[in-house]
Amino acid sequence: MPELPEVETVRLGLEKVTVGMQIMGGEVLYPRTIAHPQSPQAFIQGLQTATFLAWMRRGKYLLSQLSLATHRQPSWLGVHLRMTGQLLWLAQDEPVQKHTRVRLFFANNRELRFVDQRTFGQMWWVAPTEDPKQIISGLQKLGPEPFSKDFSIDYLGKSLQGRKRSIKSALLDQALVAGVGNIYADEALFMSGICPTMPCHQLQMEQVQRLRTAIVDVLSTSIGAGGTTFSDFRDLKGVNGNYGGMAWVYGRQGQPCRTCGQPIERIKLVGRSTHFCPQCQPEC
Repeated sequence: MPELPEVETVRLGLEKVTVGMQIMGGEVLYPRTIAHPQSPQAFIQGLQTATFLAWMRRGKYLLSQLSLATHRQPSWLGVHLRMTGQLLWLAQDEPVQKHTRVRLFFANNRELRFVDQRTFGQMWWVAPTEDPKQIISGLQKLGPEPFSKDFSIDYLGKSLQGRKRSIKSALLDQALVAGVGNIYADEALFMSGICPTMPCHQLQMEQVQRLRTAIVDVLSTSIGAGGTTFSDFRDLKGVNGNYGGMAWVYGRQGQPCRTCGQPIERIKLVGRSTHFCPQCQPEC
């Protein structure tokens, strides 16, 4: 599933190519992709003639503010890529891929194409009279952004205090910190020298400080590398992310640790593959 760096990579690409562009029309090839409004026809009609003003990211959600000539207030386009969703900026006459779900058309033979093999991805059109947080209900459950001042050492320490669940499980909770998933939880725990199975309440404040720094650092590094591609993620041009080749532990089971040379191990934790170094992450 695309995590914060992959979604941010897509957002940066969308900002470059779509801002100022007017949607001329579109088609929905898989109605279940549209989470709101109820009818795919209403989704396309709402977007038609709208112009992209800006793209934002909240956790793993993409949100675009749209201007409409008929309303003073903006409308919104929301996208969640889920497990295998891709947004591709293509020529309209390019062959339509097998798993294409939604197409939005622009001038000069361009289109924004939503491709999603597993069909879990969703899109929303939010009318000017509606509140995006009420329509895209998942936004209400998100914790602070990792790069925000709200994601402080004090906040993280207090949030973990008293929790008996594993620290890896806690980091996957989007209510704790928005946008961190399986890949970057493993990477941040390695960088901070913390065993993924350690109960949250056993963490010392010095470990919390290291962990917060590691989360911010690994996310920043991955954004700079265009995200991670292990299976499905592509940027707007269909290009793989490059962070996978730089990963410390994720996807490197049996390979030597880049720090100490010990083989990287993998276990199942909260139903997810979890990678760690038994030497660099004590008590594992």
